[in-house]
Amino acid sequence: MTQHSLAVVLKGYPRLSETFIAQELLGLERAGLKLHLFSLRAPTDKKRHPIHDEIKASVTYLPEYLHKAPRRVLAAWWRQRRQPGYRQARAAFLRDLKRDTTRNRLRRFGQALVLADSLPADCARLYAHFLHTPASATRYAAMITGLPWCCSAHAKDIWTTAEWEKREKLADLDWLVTCTAFGHAHLAALAPEPERVSLVRHGLDLTRFPAWQRDVSQADGGKGGSVQLLSVGRAVAKKGYDDLLSALAAVPKELTWHLTHIGGGSELERLKARSKELGLAGRISWLGAQPQSQVLAAYRDADLFLLASKVADDGDRDGLPNVLMEAQSQGLACLATRLPGIEELIVEGETGALVPPADPAALSAALAALIQDPALRFALGQGGQQRVRSEFDAGPCLEGLLRCLGQAPAALDSAAV
Repeated sequence: MTQHSLAVVLKGYPRLSETFIAQELLGLERAGLKLHLFSLRAPTDKKRHPIHDEIKASVTYLPEYLHKAPRRVLAAWWRQRRQPGYRQARAAFLRDLKRDTTRNRLRRFGQALVLADSLPADCARLYAHFLHTPASATRYAAMITGLPWCCSAHAKDIWTTAEWEKREKLADLDWLVTCTAFGHAHLAALAPEPERVSLVRHGLDLTRFPAWQRDVSQADGGKGGSVQLLSVGRAVAKKGYDDLLSALAAVPKELTWHLTHIGGGSELERLKARSKELGLAGRISWLGAQPQSQVLAAYRDADLFLLASKVADDGDRDGLPNVLMEAQSQGLACLATRLPGIEELIVEGETGALVPPADPAALSAALAALIQDPALRFALGQGGQQRVRSEFDAGPCLEGLLRCLGQAPAALDSAAV
């Protein structure tokens, strides 16, 4: 029997900040699916995670900028214009262009032409990761080829995409999965049939984050020693690093601590400059993006994990950040902010500590209290570790996606992440 392939459309691949996607791809392969990856962007990270080397699927890079690959785009158009669905796709694109008169919209249609032209002959379905730009290219390509398509929605793509566009994509696709109950409720309300939208969490590959037996630290910011703080996340507005720096600057001066930050991001240099202005430069190590092995070691060395996520001015926000699950899997106490997705993971006072978003004063007060209370940090870390390991294992989470893809129970039994 011929095995059909699944075309997976990604914004960029591989990316250090999207380990949850790599984890899913590997899980799908191990469950027996044949994948072909299509990326809207070439990789920009200088490093990669070991999991990327375990994924066997080939990758086709679509032209990120159409003017840099005119022959490729024109050749694809010349061939795909003869497809029965080309007129429908072109009409949909022109309707969208009237409401979104940007170069990005033109780029997605050009990428869709190349995507449709590059699909393997055995492709049975297109699957987009992210509801914004990857779903746009996927939707047009699906119309051109007549193939069904589906989507996985996460955070920024949900909250920064116009409502009209979300409604029309949800009307065209077969099904969509999303990783938080908050995002699920929002998208189900926009879908023509709410059952098109399913809640499927990412979960965490616990084989890559084995349990860490943590001792009660003596560090209390005073005579017990300096407290090692850690934050992992891209330096972008929704991660709230401005708030975190302000909170750290307000921590009582007599308390000793050191923050390590891991992650890249467009605001990194500005944040470094801001830390100097606040007199914090000597107390913060900025390590940049790091592979998973380095991040795991950092979780184990730290005393407290910090994430000050908030809603950015453009509506962008976190869903359920994987770094919180990763930190908790290592018994590391977490102090984060009360966003709906985060509250689906952290139970205040039981599996972590929560403060209001965009409130540096509240964050600073909670931070000072946790710095001085190693016993509380240990209890929160143990509670978080137990919950992640019992309720957020990636294996069971992957089963939901496999069911959406129509996989038989035998495939589910063999799936391992």
